[in-house]
Amino acid sequence: MSAARTYGELGCYLLGGQPRSARDILDEVSDAERLGLGTAFISERYNKKEIAALSGAAAAASSSIQLCTGATNHNTRHPMVTAGMTRTLRDLTGGRFTLGIGRGVPILQGAYGIPPITTAQMADFAQIMRRLFRGEVIVGHDGPAGSYPVLHLDATLDEYLPLALVAFGPNTLELGGRMFDEVILHTYFTDETTKRCVELVKSAAEEAGRDPDAVKVWACLATVGDHVSEVDRLRKTVGRLGTYLQGYGQLLVDTNGWDPAVLQSFLSDPVISTVAGLDVVGTVDQLEHAATLLPDEWLSYAATGTPAQCVTAIRHQFDLGCDGVILHGSTPAELDPIVAEYARGR
Repeated sequence: MSAARTYGELGCYLLGGQPRSARDILDEVSDAERLGLGTAFISERYNKKEIAALSGAAAAASSSIQLCTGATNHNTRHPMVTAGMTRTLRDLTGGRFTLGIGRGVPILQGAYGIPPITTAQMADFAQIMRRLFRGEVIVGHDGPAGSYPVLHLDATLDEYLPLALVAFGPNTLELGGRMFDEVILHTYFTDETTKRCVELVKSAAEEAGRDPDAVKVWACLATVGDHVSEVDRLRKTVGRLGTYLQGYGQLLVDTNGWDPAVLQSFLSDPVISTVAGLDVVGTVDQLEHAATLLPDEWLSYAATGTPAQCVTAIRHQFDLGCDGVILHGSTPAELDPIVAEYARGR
């Protein structure tokens, strides 16, 4: 059932982290739609979170909410497979689906033998997708995204394909402004980082001759209220930030201007160094120990506390220049009192 009112500026992730079951997406997308959230984002992991399958399930279990992959990697599928998936999902949803791509996690890509993704590849891929959705026959393509004798989707097709980009560094942010319709920022960005990222996206859009207001920049804000159990709060805040630091901590620390010595101390800690994926497998004792190693300031860039306190933090993201806020880390059901509080003051 769709909500009487929709908040197009708010979104959430479905199956955040490691879900108990992929089937949970059916209830979660229904809950998100009931709350009136504008967009449901779907992330991908190499286990039971394959993005095409999850997107199809979410499409079938919803009727009005926008769906966006946030994100998949363009180089794990042939462009025709991705194009066919995208067209099928847009048809299935009546146009509610947006393809979102990202650079991925280098550690995993290297382990699996997947080539690292470059900015030029993502730009080339975006151009290929847009041309295919205009019904073009692409012959002899030879570019950063690959070499293909022929690419063709449907000669009768002539539509503008909206694309989203998960962006972290300046090159990706600028690409988002030049070529993409939506840009998704990372969780646990400082206020200064968030403002800088928004400005990079908007400036790049303007320099490319685009309307900067037409490029929607999403803040990704960890949103975990006090009504969630203490253990879950630890896992969704300390555990999640800790996992980011384990996966690409240097990038996050450099981006935020944080003290790299704190990162090295955290990673070399004898407890933390034995836990792979703190937010997934960390015990309560390990999570509580991790909390003693992370500065309060690092954890403060989140929406926590009462629903009213969470809403204040959410609204602050708009003050920083963001066009939308993804309420990250909680299920739609867990977001219920926070969205209700947001609705009262909207």
